[in-house]
Amino acid sequence: MKLAVYGKKFSAEAREDIENLHSILVESKIDFKVFHRLNDFIKSHCNLGLDFDEFHSHEDLISYQPDFLITIGGDGTILDATTLVRDSGIPILGINTGRLGFLSNVNRKMVAESLESIFREDYKLSQRRLLHLECDALDLDLPFALNEITVSRKDTTAMVTVEVSIDGEFFNNYWADGLIIATPTGSTGYSLSCNGPIIMPGSETLVLTPIAPHNLTARPFVIPNSCEIELKVYSREGWNLVSLDSRIYSLPNGEPLKIRIADFTIGLVETADQTFAQTLRNKLMWGMDKRN
Repeated sequence: MKLAVYGKKFSAEAREDIENLHSILVESKIDFKVFHRLNDFIKSHCNLGLDFDEFHSHEDLISYQPDFLITIGGDGTILDATTLVRDSGIPILGINTGRLGFLSNVNRKMVAESLESIFREDYKLSQRRLLHLECDALDLDLPFALNEITVSRKDTTAMVTVEVSIDGEFFNNYWADGLIIATPTGSTGYSLSCNGPIIMPGSETLVLTPIAPHNLTARPFVIPNSCEIELKVYSREGWNLVSLDSRIYSLPNGEPLKIRIADFTIGLVETADQTFAQTLRNKLMWGMDKRN
């Protein structure tokens, strides 16, 4: 078995978790490589006394062809990792050293157990749909998003107007701070904080969630993911923002954005004790009310 380990930004609190993970991998005599920024942190801050083989890019990762990519960090780390994995089919196991962690759902105290599940092949792969964006005005080398594609205002406190068409038919004009197009995976992210619904992974749906809409009848709207969505954004300043997960671009007024489902998926590893329902109970405290 071959593994790759990815991480970018680390706090002092994560040092013990990083040492623990790599100690387990060394003791298990697993063939693995480490992302170069993570390896720099290990060499300068950890007491492992080891210099691991590195990878630097998508091309390095594909050339190495690991069986799994392990991320250590938060959900943002997994979103970054998708730009390395892309359409390679390499599954991702996320170890959560951040705060909430819906995607990186392996508790830092359960690292050994989760790795053992992989070694025993006692796990499931949750295949997550992504969004694909087309826009002639943008130079997109990575035109996909696992969580959401969002349009929003830039350099102004005024609302933007988002004109939305679905499958070629005009649907609505949103007067708001912006609009989120979220996958089921992204339904527990930005969309949730804007009162969007939580959608079960595997659902063949998308959700359109307005950000602080002026018209209070503008509510989150769930559509089949077979639909093609076209957006045009207008603002007083003439420029707006469009983001694909954490990658942000400036967009001139009126440029059409075409959004559809991407033609590949990202596989997230689920062990027996890290299902989506278990994650919701742990993160949102569902079912923990003592009155029940």
